[in-house]
Amino acid sequence: MKIAAVIPARYKSSRFMGKPLVKIEGISMIERVYRQVEKAGRFSDIIVATDDLRIGDVVRKFGGTAILTSANHRSGTDRLYEVLQNSDFEAAVNIQGDEPLVPEKLVAAVFDELETGRHKVVTAAYYNVSADDFSSENVVKVVFDRQYNALYFSRSPVPFTKNSDFSGFYQHIGIYGYLRDSIEAFVNFPASGLEEVEKLEQLRFLENGIPIKIILTGEKSFGVDVPEDIQRIEKILKNRGKK
Repeated sequence: MKIAAVIPARYKSSRFMGKPLVKIEGISMIERVYRQVEKAGRFSDIIVATDDLRIGDVVRKFGGTAILTSANHRSGTDRLYEVLQNSDFEAAVNIQGDEPLVPEKLVAAVFDELETGRHKVVTAAYYNVSADDFSSENVVKVVFDRQYNALYFSRSPVPFTKNSDFSGFYQHIGIYGYLRDSIEAFVNFPASGLEEVEKLEQLRFLENGIPIKIILTGEKSFGVDVPEDIQRIEKILKNRGKK
């Protein structure tokens, strides 16, 4: 199976303009994401899908591959689909362009599960014991069945747990593997009601009967949403002894 790694990267962000190009310890965020995907050692093709020439130029300068996509896409999934439409890839792994510390082991695990061809959509979760994260609307929770198929994703605390009984929850990690026909189906479905309420596009798959396989990981990723997050990422890198 021919599988591409696609990293959607948009320049205009309401909370952090030009986010993919911000320097983290002297290296642009988009390059850090790219290098983490390279470390997975699984992909012959790693593509940054962007709507901005500046991002494309930076990617090419560090030796990466960038494809200019439409500026009208509503999501990174739509941007990924444009890349697939103009290629012969049978599947793709979507890695967020704002997660400079995405673990290479996690990227490889999603690739390996997708490559089996048994699942239309694959994503990941890890067990989080933070009560603050459990109550935060910015942290996405997932519940799944005994075969590790997702039942629901939510910004609300699910499943309901009394404070005295709380021991942890499964936090969704925003990395996805898709078979090509799953993405084609996704973009042709109208936005679903649950998707609009929760602001979580993966619910469009579930509402239309497309299962999502969950793989569990002990690897936590750290995303960048606002400029203040850069200091947190740099602190983590320093603690790891990285430059």
